Amino acid sequence: MIDKPLIIQFIRPVDPNSTPPPLDDYLYWESKYQSGQAGWDRGAPSPALVEALQRFPPPKRVLVPGCGTGHDVHYLASLKIEALGIDFAPSAIETARKKAQSPFENYLLADIFSLPQQFHESFDLIWEHTCFCAIPPIKRPHYVQSMYSMLRADGLFLGIFFLDTESSTEPPPYCFSLNEIDRHFDPYFQLEAEWLPSACYPGREGEEIVRLYKKLS
Repeated sequence: MIDKPLIIQFIRPVDPNSTPPPLDDYLYWESKYQSGQAGWDRGAPSPALVEALQRFPPPKRVLVPGCGTGHDVHYLASLKIEALGIDFAPSAIETARKKAQSPFENYLLADIFSLPQQFHESFDLIWEHTCFCAIPPIKRPHYVQSMYSMLRADGLFLGIFFLDTESSTEPPPYCFSLNEIDRHFDPYFQLEAEWLPSACYPGREGEEIVRLYKKLS
């Protein structure tokens, strides 16, 4: 493992009458994991990731921001692809590490907005899966810049995005449009391809689009 053993502090259940922590506070996500309310965890790798890796040559090293309990990282490692999952919820990283079975599978407890310098320009591919939509909109430019800095020259950013978040009454996910994604990514990336995934989690049929970006020099 990359960093030190985790020290997990028990978090009291959130009082429904109190104001919960903001989504950019790790305590929000940690409380969800500890209370068993991580509904976004489907217990399996993203079908869109599985499909994408069948379409393109396998990358050598992949970063998975907001990896949760590590299903996507575990799948990448099963293909002998070196994968690093990042999350700032200690319980998520602890669960992921307990399930890890491959030397290709690693996890780091860290904030995606302040990743260690050692990881800059060190990944061939970034896999984005429900991280962008969980970030407060004001931080989206910072997120794109952070991901750009993690990729090697000509590195690829592969992401699956919701097509419609306007129907969300309360974040996450935060609302966004494809035009907004263009506005954030176009200064740093070239859109290489986009497609509707032929496989998805149950209940998400027709709700997602996959985009492949290439880092601009």
